[in-house]
Amino acid sequence: MPEPLQQILVVEDNEDDAALLMADLSRLDRPLAFRRVETAEEMAAALAERPWDLVISDHQLPRFDSTTALQTLRGSGSDAPFIIMSGTLGESAAAKAMRLGVQDFIDKSNRVRLLPVVERELRNASLRRIKRDIEKSLVHLTYHDPLTGLANRDLVNRMIEHAAEGAGPSRGLGLVLLDIDRFRRINDSLGHAAGDRLLVAVASRLAALYGEQATVGRLSEDTFALLFTGVADVTEVLRHADGVMRAFADVFRVGGEELSVTACAGVALYPGDEADPGELVPAAERAMHDAKLAGPGSVRRCQGTRAPRLATTVRLEGALRQAAARDEFFLLYQPLVATATRRIAGAEALIRWRHPQLGMLSPDRFLPLAEELGMQNEIGRFVLDAATQQARRWIEDDVPGLRIAVNVSPSQFRRSEFADEVMNALAASGLSGERLELEITETAVMQDANAAIDALRRLKAIGVSISIDDFGTGYSSLSYLRRLPIDILKIDRSFLADVGVNADNQAIVRTIVALAKTLRLETVAEGVETVEQFELLADLEVDRVQGYLFGPPGHSATVARLATDPSPVPFIEVVSAAAVAVAA
Repeated sequence: MPEPLQQILVVEDNEDDAALLMADLSRLDRPLAFRRVETAEEMAAALAERPWDLVISDHQLPRFDSTTALQTLRGSGSDAPFIIMSGTLGESAAAKAMRLGVQDFIDKSNRVRLLPVVERELRNASLRRIKRDIEKSLVHLTYHDPLTGLANRDLVNRMIEHAAEGAGPSRGLGLVLLDIDRFRRINDSLGHAAGDRLLVAVASRLAALYGEQATVGRLSEDTFALLFTGVADVTEVLRHADGVMRAFADVFRVGGEELSVTACAGVALYPGDEADPGELVPAAERAMHDAKLAGPGSVRRCQGTRAPRLATTVRLEGALRQAAARDEFFLLYQPLVATATRRIAGAEALIRWRHPQLGMLSPDRFLPLAEELGMQNEIGRFVLDAATQQARRWIEDDVPGLRIAVNVSPSQFRRSEFADEVMNALAASGLSGERLELEITETAVMQDANAAIDALRRLKAIGVSISIDDFGTGYSSLSYLRRLPIDILKIDRSFLADVGVNADNQAIVRTIVALAKTLRLETVAEGVETVEQFELLADLEVDRVQGYLFGPPGHSATVARLATDPSPVPFIEVVSAAAVAVAA
C-alpha cells in the first residue's frame, strides 16, 4: 500500500526561504504536500480547510510571531507538531517556546538537523493518525450496533443521561420504542439472512426520516429507539410516534421480496412519565408491551408507573445485596489534567454496577439505595481496595506517576475504623500513601471537625492527600478550615456551568483559588466541558481539572495510554463526547 500524502504547513513571509525549505524537505523519502502562509488570518483559514501533519514556522513575521502561530494552531483543535525555524530566536527564547509546546527549534544558519527532526515528527504524526483511526473504530464498535450502524442500548442510555441534564418542563425528552410485529415469523420463513436485511432496511428508513431530529438506535433484535429532545409535552411525542408508524406504510424490499411490515410503539416522556431519566427506557418498554397486547400497529403511552417502579426498586434492592458477591461492581477512571501542561496528573475512581438485566448503572441509580440498606461502607471499601490495587498495577506497568483519587461517603468517613481501613488497603495493595487522594465533602468533615482532624492527621502522616470535595456548597468555617490537615480544594461543578459569562460564579471561583493559595492548597475543578472553561481556569491558575472536555470516564487502559502519551491530552467537544459515551 502506498504511503499516504503528508501535509506540511509552512508559516513564512520570505518566499525564497520557503522555497529552500521545501526543496530540502523534498529529499525525504516520503510523499509530501506543502502550503505557505504568512499571516495569522491565512493560517487560520488553512487550518480550517484540512488537517495538517506538521507546521514549520518562522519566529518573527511582519504581522505576527511563532507564539501567536502556535496559539492559532492549538486554538483550532489541531495537535499537529510545531517546529520553529528561524535565524533570530535566541537560546532562552527557544527554551521558553519548548515549554509552551513547540516540538523543536531549527536554526536557519545551521540546517543539519532539519531533515532528521522533520522525519521524526512526520513519523510520529503517522503513528498518531493510525492510533486515532483505531480508537475511532473501537469507540464506534463499542457504542453502535454492528448490523445496522445505529446507536446501541448503551449509547441510547448515555444520550438520555446527558440530555436529561438540560431537560425541563418545556424541554423534555421523548422516547419512542418500536417493535416489529411477528418478526420471528419472518426469520423462520425467509431465513435469518433475510431477517437481517429487513432490520437494515428498517434502520435505514428510520435514520433517513428522523436522523436529523432524533437519536435513532437499535436496543435488541427487533426493537428500535428514537430519542427526541426539546419536546414540549407528550402530545408532541405521540405525534412523532404516529409519524414513525407511518414510515411502515410502504413495503420493504428485501432480497427481491416485497415485505409489508407493521410495528407497535411505546412512548415515554421525561420529565413527566418518569422522575428518573434512568427509568425512561424501562417505562417505554412497558408501554411497548401494552401496545403489543393491543394488536399490530398500536401506540401506547407509559401508564401506571408507580407500581412497576416500586417493583423495580424491590428487585434492584435484592440484586444490590448480591452484586458484590457476583463481582458486578467495577471501576472507571476520570482523568485529572494539569492545566499548566495538559498532561494527566491523576485519575478519580468512579464505581459502576454491571447489572445482569439493566446493563451498566451509574452511581446515582444505586448508591442512594445502598445508603438506605446500610451497604455504603461495604461499597466504599470495595472502591478503596480496587482503586489502590489498580494504582499499584499502573506503577508495575511503568505508567508515569499517577495519584488515584477516591470519593469517601459521609457515613464511611464517620466510622471510627476509617483511617485503619485506608491503611489496610494501602498495605494490601503495596501502594504508598503519596499515590492516594481521598475526596471528602466539607459537610462530612464539619459534622464533627475535631474527630475529622484526628483521622485526617493519621492519614496525612503516611502521605495520603486530602481533598475537600464540592467546596463552596457546604457550610465550612474558615477557622476550622485553617486547622484541617488538607491539601486540595475541589471546586464544585455548579460554579462552572456558565463561569465564562456569569460574573458571580467567576467571582466565586476566583475567591476559592485565592483562598487556596493563601492556605497553600492545590485546587481542582470538576465538570469542565468546554475549551473556554479550561482556558479561564488555567488563567485563574487552577491546578488541575477534570470533565468531559477530556473524555468520559474510561477503563484503566485508557488512562494508562493517555498518561504514557507525550502529547497533551486532547480536547473533546462535549457534543461528540455525548455521542460517544455520555466512559462509559
